Order: sequence, then structure tokens, then C-alpha cells
Amino acid sequence: MLNKKDYDRLKAASMAYFEKAGIVINEQEKAAFQVAEYNLGCVDEIGLELIEYVNTDRCCAKELVLLPGQTCPEHRHPPVCGEIGKEETFRCRYGTVYLYVPGEPVEHLQATLPKNRAQYFTCRHEIVLHPGEQYTIYPNTLHWFQAGPEGAIVSEFSTKSRDEYDIYTDPDIDAAQDRTL
Repeated sequence: MLNKKDYDRLKAASMAYFEKAGIVINEQEKAAFQVAEYNLGCVDEIGLELIEYVNTDRCCAKELVLLPGQTCPEHRHPPVCGEIGKEETFRCRYGTVYLYVPGEPVEHLQATLPKNRAQYFTCRHEIVLHPGEQYTIYPNTLHWFQAGPEGAIVSEFSTKSRDEYDIYTDPDIDAAQDRTL
């Protein structure tokens, strides 16, 4: 579980990234800052930081911050409550993002697979996003992503977000418990 010292460290680092990228975050948004640490005890390797601007029955908008080499674990957004699952578009705002989805695998990943958990990262079709580039992930599509060496900010635009229903490849991740503080 994430402690207050790590939460404060990650929040300060994230706010510095927003400032570098010229993304203005107001006080209300700062107060709603979240860390997804997945209860694995390795948030600097597997985790991400985020601010959710809006999440209604029809749409969601978030800013995701990934520190250098930080990885969002492989998961999918399944059908929920009679809906087909979340569709999301990732738009890179700062840095480089290595995104992996099903498809023709690359010979050499640009991302570094997390130590002791590599078996839970099965998608190997690589999409590299730079600032101003985007990619849409359709409902129930397995995916994972990692920041390049300079870190990254990704704007996520999606249908309703129900992260607590996400299904992770890693059996040690409980989606209902992945956000702390």
C-alpha cells in the first residue's frame, strides 16, 4: 500500500510534469489527484498518476502522468452494465509513450518489461506516441503502456470509466483496489 511520503513525492513530480508541459491544473484538480499503484509495492515501476476532469454516464477525460519508465499494467475494459466496455483515445501531450496492443509483435520492444512480472505483459504490437499523436483503444482490447526515458503525459478521452471493473492479466492486481490516497 502506498504511504503518504510516496504519495506526496509522486504528486510533486506529477505537478512538475504538468508545468513542463504547460498544462494548467487548478486547486480543485490538485486536491483530486490520484495514484494508481496496483498494490504491488513497486509504484515507480508499475503505476501511474492521474487527474480525472470528468466522468459522466457518457464520457470521461483524464490526464495520466507516467514517470520515466513507469508502466500501466496490461488490462482490458470489459462489457459492464449492458454496455460494450470503455473505448478510450490516448493523446500524448509530453514525452514518449510506448503502447502495446494485440497485433503483429515487434522484434525488440522499446519498453522495458517490469522485473519479475514480464509474463503478465503479453501484447507485443508496439505503437509509439509522441506529443500530438493519438491512438484509440476499442472496448475489451488488451493493452498496456509505458513512458519513455523522459516520462510522459497522456490525455485520455473515453466513454464512461469504470476502472473498478478492469480485468488485469496480472492475477495479483485487484482492479477495485488499484487507487490509493
